[in-house]
This record gives sequence, structure tokens and C-alpha cells, in this order.
Amino acid sequence: MAYRTVYSIAGSYIVARLAPARPMLHALISGLLGLILSTAGAIATWNGGPEFGAKWYPLALIAIAMPCAWIGGKIHARQTAAKPI
Repeated sequence: MAYRTVYSIAGSYIVARLAPARPMLHALISGLLGLILSTAGAIATWNGGPEFGAKWYPLALIAIAMPCAWIGGKIHARQTAAKPI
């Protein structure tokens, strides 16, 4: 779970950094895509048996998608605001 959190934050930060305008919006949209894909994965594997692991894991991925995207966007916003012009 820890590595997925780090990768989600880093991915959202990169999306915000590469955004031509409105970086926080881009970061949150990437989080929404993560939320949708995590939900689809949870639905697809929910009754798949023990080979897909515990049921808390896909639920946790759904829960952290948007907060991680916000954190990644916020890190970029703070770095941008701290730079002198």
C-alpha cells in the first residue's frame, strides 16, 4: 500500500508539472482516472477468489486515489509559488 501511495503522489505531481495550464485540475483529473480504474479493478476481481488477495486492498486503492492526486498537485503548487520571478 505504501508504494502505491508514493507512486500515486509522484504521478500526480508529474502530471501537474507537465500541465500547460491549471496544474491542480490536471492532477485531480489524473486522480479521477485512478479512481475509475481502481473501481473497475475492484469490481472485476471482487468474487474472483483468494488468488486476488484480500478485499481491503482494492477498496484502499479507491480510497487513496483522490487524496494522493490532491497531494501531488499541492506539492507542485507550493514549489511553483516558492520560486522567485
